[in-house]
Amino acid sequence: MRWEELRDGADEGALFDRGEVTAPPERGTGRAGLITPGPGPVDAGSDDDPMAIEIRARSVLNRVPGASDVPFEWTVNPYRGCSHACVYCFARRSHEYLDLDSGRDFDTKIMVKVNAGHVLRTELAHPKWAGQHIAMGTNTDPYQRAEGHYRLMPDILAALRDFANPFSILTKGTLVLRDLPIIEQAARRAEVGMAVSVGSVDDAVWRAVEPGTPRPTSRLNVVREFTRNGIGCSVLMAPILPGLTDSAGQIEETVAAIAEAGAGSVTPIVLHLRPGAREWYLAWLSEHHPHLVPHYRKLYRNGAYAPRAYQKAVRERVRAAARRHGLRGPGDGSRGTEHRQHRHGRDETGRHQRAGQQLALM
Repeated sequence: MRWEELRDGADEGALFDRGEVTAPPERGTGRAGLITPGPGPVDAGSDDDPMAIEIRARSVLNRVPGASDVPFEWTVNPYRGCSHACVYCFARRSHEYLDLDSGRDFDTKIMVKVNAGHVLRTELAHPKWAGQHIAMGTNTDPYQRAEGHYRLMPDILAALRDFANPFSILTKGTLVLRDLPIIEQAARRAEVGMAVSVGSVDDAVWRAVEPGTPRPTSRLNVVREFTRNGIGCSVLMAPILPGLTDSAGQIEETVAAIAEAGAGSVTPIVLHLRPGAREWYLAWLSEHHPHLVPHYRKLYRNGAYAPRAYQKAVRERVRAAARRHGLRGPGDGSRGTEHRQHRHGRDETGRHQRAGQQLALM
């Protein structure tokens, strides 16, 4: 496969020698339920146990193509693939670029850029780097299960802190609380944005669609802790799932919990189904909620996005609930908090609204 030469232990063809780019990391005692694959090729579509595939990245700063409809220019993703295993994850198709599949391979074959912190520090020091905002959590979650073992984020955050480089984090992972002290230090030197994704507080839905994530109430505790420590934290109510979490009662319950946790704002994002995620999610829906399949076929018959009228109705439910609970909601000046302050100032039904959708569906 195209990335095999980057696996840890393979020096041939690497841009740098291993000693130049790999500092021995401090690692956790467990392996976060991930095995280490053998030296041979990793087979696509195999039913192997979940595995961590260690690679040595040549670069970790990713420039977003100019044509991309997202409100930021640079990202860092220390992992590819995600053990959160969210059935709707928009990033699933990115695993196909690695010659792996967007279904089970995405959930169980996790690429780990073991030298991410060291390489990022080198890149931030480059004379051409101008200190632009860096978004994390835009493709796969940096605080997924593997981070408990590999501990890549402390080195990444330390580099950003030391260079006073602005950044933002979007996560479903409670492990981010481990790094609260260093995030506080970074926030004293540069703009830092924090957002947590909580689409619903319905435990039955959570177990079914986000089986590898911390429960929603635990994620809201992340909001509570960041707020208590003086770092504002917004919530992306994402994704809102048609027929599963979009009723007025469910939205009211979720918004009330978000407000009680002290969130700075709530931004609702309706599920969108891009290729890769679409097939995986609809297969799941057909098995577990077959009565909803006709509804989804109608909603998504024209592409990845639900009709604007439906999206508007959901936003209105969230806005009304947010106002009842004294929380900033859509249209109340909350846009932009999910990744960078003051960068989403477009019409909420326009291009940056879709950018928010792409950020949220991890």
